Amino acid sequence: MRIIVVCGAGASSTFVALRVRRAADARGLRVDARAAAEAGLAEALDGADVLLVGAHLGDRVDALRELAAAASVPVAVLPAGATAADGDDALDLALDTVGGRS
Repeated sequence: MRIIVVCGAGASSTFVALRVRRAADARGLRVDARAAAEAGLAEALDGADVLLVGAHLGDRVDALRELAAAASVPVAVLPAGATAADGDDALDLALDTVGGRS
């Protein structure tokens, strides 16, 4: 599963992606979680299974959903404070969004 995380400029999304990879590894799941800046999101969505959007981008979620829809990628908005989470919640959200929770 390929997960793209976007949180604006890319700094906090890098931490979320790292935590998602660690959570997936702990569960024995093969996950490629990557951070993307909003500016390069169209390219990052190529081959992605799900886009996780930082809660603070709420005012731009509709535009991000349109961009993701053009790439046939489902979108989920991370809960507030996801950057402080250990990655399990973000991973669960991604799995639920694509219907792949095991």
